[in-house]
Amino acid sequence: MSDIKVPGFKASELISGLETAFSKFTEAEKQSQINKTKGIFELEVTNAEKEKVTWTIDLKKEGKVYKGKAQPKADVTIILADDTLVELANGKLSGQKAFMTGKLKTKGNMMLATKLDGVLKGAKARL
Repeated sequence: MSDIKVPGFKASELISGLETAFSKFTEAEKQSQINKTKGIFELEVTNAEKEKVTWTIDLKKEGKVYKGKAQPKADVTIILADDTLVELANGKLSGQKAFMTGKLKTKGNMMLATKLDGVLKGAKARL
């Protein structure tokens, strides 16, 4: 595995699980996810100590998850708190509600951001 986990972030386990799920996809499954999503998500996550980490979910070309800024440029950047990302992944909070209440901000293709829910759920089903 990689250095995808970051101490002090609850979402670290989630992102690591996502990376594991993606690595288990067959080429056909990976291509299916890419065709469904067609985008690169950059997640800017801040924890309770105000530390920041950036993770990227590439579902445009490679179908992989990694720590760091998107290469090439992200189609959408999603800015949120560590707890918010965990709540989204667990289904305790919808992306729409998070956005409307200011818990989630986006830069770029906002419509692509709506697909993050499906990406998280799809990968979670593989674990």
